[in-house]
Amino acid sequence: MKKYLFLLIALFPVISAAQPKVSDAEKYIAKYHQLAINEMQLFGIPASITLAQALHESANGTSQLAIKANNHFGVRCSSNWNGKRFHRNGNKKNYCFRKYNTVEEAYKDRSSFLSKNKKYAFLFKYNPQDYILWAKGLQSSGYASSRTYAKQLINTIERYNLAQFDKV
Repeated sequence: MKKYLFLLIALFPVISAAQPKVSDAEKYIAKYHQLAINEMQLFGIPASITLAQALHESANGTSQLAIKANNHFGVRCSSNWNGKRFHRNGNKKNYCFRKYNTVEEAYKDRSSFLSKNKKYAFLFKYNPQDYILWAKGLQSSGYASSRTYAKQLINTIERYNLAQFDKV
């Protein structure tokens, strides 16, 4: 019996090393993909785009903004925002971000923000399965300041096969 126990203990590092490690991104996708699908069904925003943006903006759910404010999309306060606020110092400013009670609340607010804003109205003419058009449209509309924002979203979608969630 001791012989088998010794063998098991000796082989444990080899067995556990053979198990594939799940990345933070994969954990995030497993946890929130259904929420992104629900938002797609309610608003018509591709689930792949929602997940890619959330992964990017929240550092896979590990950013200070995601943890302390449940804000997974980097949505800033606006003049008409009456909800809770979270302040974080940026390069030279003390930025105000929206603070949510739950991640679900953040997802709904972001979907509502996109769907009610005239600046993004053209996106809703696109097929919800066309994540490439959506990514390029978000970039061209100025959603983010990065000049490679669309490419970043597309790369994330393709790396983690997020387009599979658009077909639900």
